[in-house]
Amino acid sequence: MTSFDVVEAGLAVATARAATPLLWALLGETLGQRAGVVNLGTEGQMLIGAATAFGVTSASGSPWLGFVAGAFAGVTLSSLHAAMCLRFRANQFASGLAVWMIGFGLSSYLGDKLVGESITGFRELGATRFGARLPFIAHVTPTTLLGFAATLGLGLFLYRTRSGLTLRAVGESRAAARAAGVRVDLVQALALLAGGALSGAGGAVLSIDYAQTWAEGMTQGRGLVAVGLVIVARWNPYLALPAALLFGGAEALVLRLQSAGSDSSAHLLHMLPYLTALFVLVVSCLRKTHTTAPAELRTVLER
Repeated sequence: MTSFDVVEAGLAVATARAATPLLWALLGETLGQRAGVVNLGTEGQMLIGAATAFGVTSASGSPWLGFVAGAFAGVTLSSLHAAMCLRFRANQFASGLAVWMIGFGLSSYLGDKLVGESITGFRELGATRFGARLPFIAHVTPTTLLGFAATLGLGLFLYRTRSGLTLRAVGESRAAARAAGVRVDLVQALALLAGGALSGAGGAVLSIDYAQTWAEGMTQGRGLVAVGLVIVARWNPYLALPAALLFGGAEALVLRLQSAGSDSSAHLLHMLPYLTALFVLVVSCLRKTHTTAPAELRTVLER
């Protein structure tokens, strides 16, 4: 393998690993919005998932147990959003912001004694019989492959199953779905809870796999980026993967530039992934891809 191949393989791995936490959250938000509910609390769910996962992993020594705990924490917090929006008919944006702030405050409280600690997270998959041809496989962790598998699984669920069709029908018209005998509130609640599990898992991946440490507010806006990139992905799980990889690639490039001793300001470099996400979002809006949004979601946005 040439040095060029080594560099390219390394950049590909860095891109995939940087994209993985966002991918989990993006899939979760896609699921909720497909059902016609916006959740701005994704950021808070990622934070509480990250803090819980890191604490459980630190105490138990098992990243798998931490991963599950992080997903469960995301479900718990998203259940609040579901109750507020579906039971009490609260404004979805106000409820999401409240969940975000609760997640931020609670994660800061729970993670106060964890700041500065480090753990041993997931191990790389190592060489396999495909390792010679696909060195990428040897250096990624299980959560990255699980994220790719979750993308495929969610796509198959939405487009190839009756339950997925029901969920999409609810997102298009609650009234029509209810007339067909669908329990629309239950469908939307389950979508939000599943989305909470995915975003909590994304936070868990960030703390116990990608960073392997805990810091207050460590998601740095990834949850909000996920909410915006759902538009770029056109509410399609399959397109969520390239959208997440775009952000991950920009983040990996920033790390490469910093390690190479770039003279550019570190603060300006850290803006690059977010500027990239903003740019593709603006382009998507100019091309009016937002018109492909589920009808119920457009109703929420127009209120």
